[in-house]
Amino acid sequence: MTRHELDELIQQGEHSRLEFKRQLSSAAQIARTLAAFANTSGGTLLIGVADTGKLIGVSSEFREIATLEEATDRFIEPALSVSYKTLAPDGRIVLIVTILESDEKPHYVIQDKTKRTIYVRAKDKSVPTNQLIHVSLPADAELLQSPTVRTLRQYLRKNEHITADRFAKLVNISSYRASKLLRQLADRGFLLLVDKSRPVRYVLKQGE
Repeated sequence: MTRHELDELIQQGEHSRLEFKRQLSSAAQIARTLAAFANTSGGTLLIGVADTGKLIGVSSEFREIATLEEATDRFIEPALSVSYKTLAPDGRIVLIVTILESDEKPHYVIQDKTKRTIYVRAKDKSVPTNQLIHVSLPADAELLQSPTVRTLRQYLRKNEHITADRFAKLVNISSYRASKLLRQLADRGFLLLVDKSRPVRYVLKQGE
């Protein structure tokens, strides 16, 4: 990656497949981001870049790499493979970490001896979910082209998430039918179910 390509990447701002970190605070914390990328559509982590997009650089690439390796080997199950390279524009070291969508998902983040959590990407955040992630079935073309789902897609491109009740009001259907359709779309990989609060929320999977 060249300096120009790095600048173009930073100009995108953080999103579902891109996150900035000034430096890594702990292996346990960054494990959530790495697992979320692997469980969703993959992504890139730039270490040495502030949330604003300002290029800061890291003091020690070796310390950051050691933290990454501790995260992938100790705090993620099954262990996760990532690739990384460094770039030093103006002498400031930036670590570019690439995480591919995993064929072994779901990857769990180990929080203690009894708790493991699945994280996914929702917009520019890594959030917990109780949805069992698997190789999803292709969503029916006819279903995706229906007016109801087109309205849902347009709504989620402008909003962070949607609930069954909000969806029911949006397309004028019963809450039961709305909930059933959202679960169907999540099962087929069109949506992601976010289990962070109640009521249950759904977000649009990257690329849809």
